[in-house]
Amino acid sequence: MITYVALPFQVAHLTGSYVAVGLLGVLELGPLIVFGLWGGALADSIDRRRMVLVTEIGFALLSTVLLANSLVPAPQVWVIYIVAMLSASLDGLQRPSRDAVIPRIVHPDHLAGASALNSLRWNFGSIIGPAVGGIIVAVAGVSTAYAIDVITFLVSIVAIWTIAPVPPRKDAAAPSLRGIAEGLTFAWRRKDLLGTYAIDLAAMIFAWPVSLFPFIAAQWKNPLALGMLYAAPSVGALIATAFSGWTQHVSRRGRMVLFAAIVWGLAIAAGGLAPNIWWLLVALAVAGAADMISGLFRSLIWNLSIPDELRGRMAGVELLSYSIGPQLGQVRASFAARRGGIRFSLISGGLMAAGFAVVAAIALPALWRFNDSTDPNVAAVRAERLPHEDRPTEEGPQP
Repeated sequence: MITYVALPFQVAHLTGSYVAVGLLGVLELGPLIVFGLWGGALADSIDRRRMVLVTEIGFALLSTVLLANSLVPAPQVWVIYIVAMLSASLDGLQRPSRDAVIPRIVHPDHLAGASALNSLRWNFGSIIGPAVGGIIVAVAGVSTAYAIDVITFLVSIVAIWTIAPVPPRKDAAAPSLRGIAEGLTFAWRRKDLLGTYAIDLAAMIFAWPVSLFPFIAAQWKNPLALGMLYAAPSVGALIATAFSGWTQHVSRRGRMVLFAAIVWGLAIAAGGLAPNIWWLLVALAVAGAADMISGLFRSLIWNLSIPDELRGRMAGVELLSYSIGPQLGQVRASFAARRGGIRFSLISGGLMAAGFAVVAAIALPALWRFNDSTDPNVAAVRAERLPHEDRPTEEGPQP
């Protein structure tokens, strides 16, 4: 997360261009699509822990390249772009395996709690990382930020090394284009799943403001502003996660995904109307809370209703929905800001995101009606995952 702040800051510093910062998202798009789908297929056919370990080593090497580039007298933007593309490729390979581990090792009744804990971990890092990163970049420069990133990757590699293997199912097929097509067909036929992907994709494309943060911070001439802007959505998300116990008692989870997406868009639009940076931070925190609620319910829909033999490939599709969106969102936000200014970019994007969620609620009734207490897919997956003695029979539960 420190490098997440340092990378666009360095590009903005070297070029002074909205478009150059937004181009980071464009260059990451292709690798995410290709390797996200392929990484999903691999997650269903090889040891998921090994995939995470190998890609983590790759991330450490790429951070080392960023560090070396920042130390030369004239850092090259093209090096940053190449590293961004390679990082997107590794991300596409890693995340399906990482995400597909959770439903394998967690009891269905505990998935809501596991999702909340995972979100808590992520959001804590998302708050500390950007806040610290903003200070480090402002005080010590991007080289120090990249050096810290290398060290933390080495720590994570050691931690992952100690995890037990998570091998594939015995009947798992080898990764293939046919397997990827099978996963995409499954996603297309399940309109409730398709709705979760479309909602998240649209929310990020229309209302992802991250590429604007370096320029907003520059306007306020506050060395702490950059870190606070990056951290604000995670603060809201962390608060939402801390009080997320109620989510496990909600069965109509599709509706909650839609409601949260509407709040996300309206909060981003409100940020464009903020009279000062403090109100903007509040709006970003509200948006982050809404995004986290949407993410928790999307995760539960996925983990409760997708069979394990397809979980990796579906994790690849999920990766595309929540990763491609921000990349395209950076481009949209950058070009909108260039055309009409930062306020115009925030307001127009937020209203489009909220409007899409309303349309989706009408166009995708399967998502609106999703109820995990009655959904046949949830029942089938639960029967597969529970121990044999816990499965019901026609005569009643097994003793």
